[in-house]
Amino acid sequence: MNDPHFFGYGSLVNTDTHSYPHARPATLHGWRRAWVRTDLRDIVFLTGVPAPGHSIAGLIAAVPNNDWAALDLRESGYARVPATDAVTVDQAPHDIAVYAVPPEDMRSSGDHRILLSYLDVVVQGYLRVFGTQGVADFFDTTDGWSTPILNDRASPLYPRAQLLSASETALVDHHLHGLSAQVQNL
Repeated sequence: MNDPHFFGYGSLVNTDTHSYPHARPATLHGWRRAWVRTDLRDIVFLTGVPAPGHSIAGLIAAVPNNDWAALDLRESGYARVPATDAVTVDQAPHDIAVYAVPPEDMRSSGDHRILLSYLDVVVQGYLRVFGTQGVADFFDTTDGWSTPILNDRASPLYPRAQLLSASETALVDHHLHGLSAQVQNL
């Protein structure tokens, strides 16, 4: 329990995409999720943004021996932000960080899109950890759904893409339909 931990609110909730130990549910207070554009790539980032009065569910997991190098590489484009005081979890560790796109790197325009293969991974993780209500909460506590979504399921562009069951795929599609999301084929 002495190792530092990260709080994951996107693909890190899907433990099939990493092997960090002691993953367990937690809540990050004073934050929401948002799809944001940057100059770093032509797809959007899912990031946490400070939002007083809001909270998001996610997972914390240990970073053994304080070795952040691999996770920092995976989360390139994000800054590691101290979050210990904003996280509630049973048996809270002393050091928790969250990755967020720095505000100065966010852009308000561009042809950026959300990768459906990435969104699928996130929703699969939330379904496994928090159930269907957790998936609904993910969509409700995330901003930026007006961003077009690139349907890359047949040839995933996301490097940690996972296979989804028919029911998992239908769940993602159901929520996107409810948001009137603009889905574009690859």
